[in-house]
Amino acid sequence: MTTDRSATPAPASASAPGPAQPRLRQAWHVACLSSALGAKPLQIHLFGDPIVIFRGAGGQVGALLDRCPHRNVPLSMGQVVDGTLACGYHGWRFSPAGACLHVPALIGEAGAEARRCAAFAVREQQGVIWIWGSADAAPTAEPFVFRLADDPRYSTLRRRVEAEGSVHAVAENALDVPHTAFLHGGLFRVDAQRTEIRCEITRTAESVACEYIGEPRPSGLVGRVLSPSGGTVVHFDRFHLPGIAEVEYQIGAENHILVQAALTPASDHHTVVHAVISVRARVPLFLVLPFAERVGYRIFGQDQAILREQTATLRHFGEARFVSTELDVLGPHILRLLRQAERGELGPERAQPTTRTVSMRV
Repeated sequence: MTTDRSATPAPASASAPGPAQPRLRQAWHVACLSSALGAKPLQIHLFGDPIVIFRGAGGQVGALLDRCPHRNVPLSMGQVVDGTLACGYHGWRFSPAGACLHVPALIGEAGAEARRCAAFAVREQQGVIWIWGSADAAPTAEPFVFRLADDPRYSTLRRRVEAEGSVHAVAENALDVPHTAFLHGGLFRVDAQRTEIRCEITRTAESVACEYIGEPRPSGLVGRVLSPSGGTVVHFDRFHLPGIAEVEYQIGAENHILVQAALTPASDHHTVVHAVISVRARVPLFLVLPFAERVGYRIFGQDQAILREQTATLRHFGEARFVSTELDVLGPHILRLLRQAERGELGPERAQPTTRTVSMRV
């Protein structure tokens, strides 16, 4: 793998005007998939700032602010040497913890505090590399655990995509049922075929979930492939702080799909999506996976286009105005959770779950 400073390109929206978005720095965010990090450093973005990810001695992952303290050159332009990250300009070398270990031609100790690079706490688990959102800070929690990723009964895929939109916008889009009959008409649902269902929404201190009760099999192409004989669906949509969008479908006794997408705020209006998809199906996966991926990317391409237009409109007007109905079952809750978490308002007193029920047609 070559040095990749464009894995998450510096988004045009990083400094563009627009409505302020919640920034949850005291939380874990996905930096990249483990498979994306090879022998050379990788640049990613978090809250608009460039961060360099690299593997040090023994495979230990380091995450440093991508800015050499010597002359402000991106460290991602350098290389890994003997388990350290060497700047490509003057060869200064840094440990995964950010300490300067070597300055070529310098007689004396290299590790002066002023030469240190800001570092982020790192966890690598389940094929994913997480970083704490605040540099030089001790984490106060552990990263999210992908529920079925280690279950041998399931096949698990990991995919990375990007969207021009805030974490709130991307999460709401991923978990919004009513738009699927229009934006994805024929692929997932058909507007002409609608059934009234009940939606049970449960809010906790750090999550919101909706169970869709009485939902028939999706009438579009995806549903017909997954369950040709029809049947009732068990369907949950969930959002977990700081940015996990979760969609779970069980169609019949044998078809179970869990998509858990970690939404990383590369900037206020640019989100990187790392999806962990666990599947157990009646049909052998090697038969349906190529088709499912093509359809999935087509659906996501439609979502990308609408999110890009939504974001352009929000940035033009410089404010976020939303008129919601009871059909917007999760979006307003997601935004409220993000804002409360940013303000530090999600204490134990808010831990008691609350539930309400609404009806809709799908």
